Amino acid sequence: MKRTLTRECLLEEAKAFADLESSFSEPAIYGSTDGKAIGTYIEHKFLTHLDGKYEYLRGNSAKGMDLPSVGVDIKVTSVTQPQSSSPFRSARQKIFGLGYSLLVFVYDKTDNHDTKTANLKFLHTIFVEKEQTADYQTTTGLLKIIDNNGNKDDLMAFMTERNLPIDEIEAGKIADELLEKRIEIGYLTISNALQWRLQYARVIQKAGEVNGLIKVI
Repeated sequence: MKRTLTRECLLEEAKAFADLESSFSEPAIYGSTDGKAIGTYIEHKFLTHLDGKYEYLRGNSAKGMDLPSVGVDIKVTSVTQPQSSSPFRSARQKIFGLGYSLLVFVYDKTDNHDTKTANLKFLHTIFVEKEQTADYQTTTGLLKIIDNNGNKDDLMAFMTERNLPIDEIEAGKIADELLEKRIEIGYLTISNALQWRLQYARVIQKAGEVNGLIKVI
């Protein structure tokens, strides 16, 4: 009988999967330089790995979560340029977080031309708690203003300078919330676009050193 997927089980399986895949020769992605295609292939392979053992609700990338039952989205990225895209919901995500946690697999790919197979060595597997999925420079900048006795106008001016895609009314609402309740520091770099561009260099650097960034491997 299959077990219900929990976060603890997910992290155990992520470690086992990364260890297994790191020693596996994969013909399906040999010669591929398409990071998105490689990421999608590995995500599906990991979900198939989970399917054999666990009951869980499967989501989709368009909604932002592959595993909505545990509030997690899976990201697979190359160590040479550790980044991926994420659905844009609102500018608030850059300040308050994406609204879900991330399981990030970071690989280094090599091709074996003799066997016509590829090897993905997983160098990092990191779990990012949803509270830490906001933008680093935005959250630390806002907290500096608050800690320096900044007021609503100061916070709104900062949001304007950061070119956040919000109008003045929404900026005012966010400023009021920031003054009422202290936000967490996010550790992603989130670039403005039709889809958020998430960059993971800081997550890789800080994993295991700060709360909310769990170093699986």
